[in-house]
Order: sequence, then C-alpha cells, then structure tokens
Amino acid sequence: MKWLIQLVVNAIVLLIIAHFFEGFYVSGFGSAILASFILGVVNIIVKPILVVFTLPITILSLGLFLFVINAVTLWLTSAIMGSSFVIDGFGMAIIAAIIFAILNSLINSFVVDPMRKK
Repeated sequence: MKWLIQLVVNAIVLLIIAHFFEGFYVSGFGSAILASFILGVVNIIVKPILVVFTLPITILSLGLFLFVINAVTLWLTSAIMGSSFVIDGFGMAIIAAIIFAILNSLINSFVVDPMRKK
C-alpha cells in the first residue's frame, strides 16, 4: 500500500513541477503515474550503480552530487517515456531534481510518515 501512495505522490510532484516550468512537460496524470513508476524502477536499478561510481565526488561535494545523479535518473526516465514526459536540457533536469526532492520530502512527511505510526 505504501508504494502505491508513494507512486501517486511522485506523480503529483511531477505534475506540480510541470505546471511551474516550461522546460518540464508531462502530458497528463496517467503519464505522470507511468513516469513515476519508471522513475522508481530506474532508481532501483541504475541509481545504485551511479552512486557507487561517483562516490568520491559525492563525498567531496558533501552529498550535493546526489542531485546530479537524481537529475540523470529523471532525464533517463524522460528518454524512456518519449513525448509524454519531456525535460528540456540537463539544467532543467537538475532544477527539477532539486524541487522534486524538496516537494517529495514535504509531502511524504505529511502523508506517508503519519501512516507509519499506525
């Protein structure tokens, strides 16, 4: 049940980002759900490999390089999705990754964390 809530939360965050930025496009809620699912799969498979390979620079940047890795996973999701989920440029991917992390943390603290206490 938690993964389904997380999937919907991620989709809503993607739609919020798409609403405020021209370089970030999601065609609809269904595409946002699919992009959220693909992003989850990419985070499970690709992200750990990227984290291991970039560990020295991540340590030197005090963890800030993880935003670049998150941007790469978002950009890869955009490449997989095609025209229904588009990110124009890597700079937009980095901005989206930062905003995605902030919004996702805020929403999860109000939605998912209270459910853990039950």
